[in-house]
Amino acid sequence: MPPADEHTGAGTGPASQAGTGAEDTLDLQLPDEFLALFGEDKPATVTPKPIPASLDGPLSLKESLARGGSTSTEGEDVSTGTVADAHPNQGPGTPGVASRLESDLLDNPAEWRPVTTPAGVFQLVPVRLERDLAVISRWMNDPAVAAFWELGGDEAVTAAHLRPQLDGDGRSVPCLGVLSGVPMSYWEIYRADLDPLARHYPARPNDTGVHLLIGGVTNRGRGIGTTLLRAVSDLVLDNRPQCARVVAEPDLRNTPSVSAFLSAGFRFSAEVELPEKQAALMIRDRAHRAQL
Repeated sequence: MPPADEHTGAGTGPASQAGTGAEDTLDLQLPDEFLALFGEDKPATVTPKPIPASLDGPLSLKESLARGGSTSTEGEDVSTGTVADAHPNQGPGTPGVASRLESDLLDNPAEWRPVTTPAGVFQLVPVRLERDLAVISRWMNDPAVAAFWELGGDEAVTAAHLRPQLDGDGRSVPCLGVLSGVPMSYWEIYRADLDPLARHYPARPNDTGVHLLIGGVTNRGRGIGTTLLRAVSDLVLDNRPQCARVVAEPDLRNTPSVSAFLSAGFRFSAEVELPEKQAALMIRDRAHRAQL
């Protein structure tokens, strides 16, 4: 499935696409007390609150964070993102509750704040298909990425990969990784315990998985993959208090990706045979977070 690292930064390819398939997902029941909070009927969704679709020039850090993004210093001039309204006080049957219910499976990544890393200010911005499809499809057609993600081709191929996540129940959230104001990576944050991956390892409740690809060649081979993997796994642990482990399953052939996970504080847990690949099960434990 994804990341790039100090050497290639292209990412592990989700040939098995854990966390993304609409048809091949585990049909787990939500707890009764959870469903009782929202009632049985599915309410209307909330309209997202937009932030700038693209950056025409550099913003100051203060201006950028005020808009929900980060500063722009170099690289491609493509879109930033949106932040959805949370509506924390709404009850069943009111606008936004369906969106809340879906977001709660991952504790609403749209609201996770930017973080400062050694590479710059970084933020996960949930994908909007009409805005982000072209750039993600371009990244998927990079030979180094396509070798593992297997999503090369026209934009319809990438769209078919994204739509089940965007139209699903919130167990997998595709995001752009925006570094210093520039979208430069693609991420999938997903509930590994609700994913087909859970059939292949001893999953625990609220295990959270990550997939990553680094989009631009200039951002590969410089340790940025390692830096961002640590930052994103920290974001997961900071924002998902019930998650005790962040997991990943890079292709064993993708040595730079496995190396990036190890350098980011993950440990190699097992070799796992998935339907389309032999994977290295990588785990970052909350309990050992300070030591690794």
